[in-house]
Amino acid sequence: MAVNAKKIAFYVLVVFVLYVIITDPAKAASYVQIGFEGISDAAKAIGTFMTWVANGGK
Repeated sequence: MAVNAKKIAFYVLVVFVLYVIITDPAKAASYVQIGFEGISDAAKAIGTFMTWVANGGK
């Protein structure tokens, strides 16, 4: 039963994404930009932390 729920949730998400892209491409582009900025910020934070660890935590 859980597999069916996952499939349904996935299809609902896909339909929502396609709906947003078709009805408002500018808003969809904004969402993509926000997502990439979040990933970039997370990568920078991990890099800063790893540099701190490599320098002995100083």
